Amino acid sequence: MLIISILLGLIPLAGIAWIFVSGTITTVDGLFEILIMLSISGIFFLNAFWELRDHGLLGKAKPEPAPATAKPAPPSEDS
Repeated sequence: MLIISILLGLIPLAGIAWIFVSGTITTVDGLFEILIMLSISGIFFLNAFWELRDHGLLGKAKPEPAPATAKPAPPSEDS
């Protein structure tokens, strides 16, 4: 899923490069196409980021869960 998300995130960026090369950046259609392609690319890259984070390859590691046999601390007698 990670590889697919990265590939599908790169395809709209190639479309944006094509808009710059073809010279349609100055038209309203070109501007809206770029906005749509950036949105699509951002969604796929966000999904790739979440996949990397869930696998522990990016960001902070997940904290270890407490063992199930741990006993709670007794209440204090300060009152």
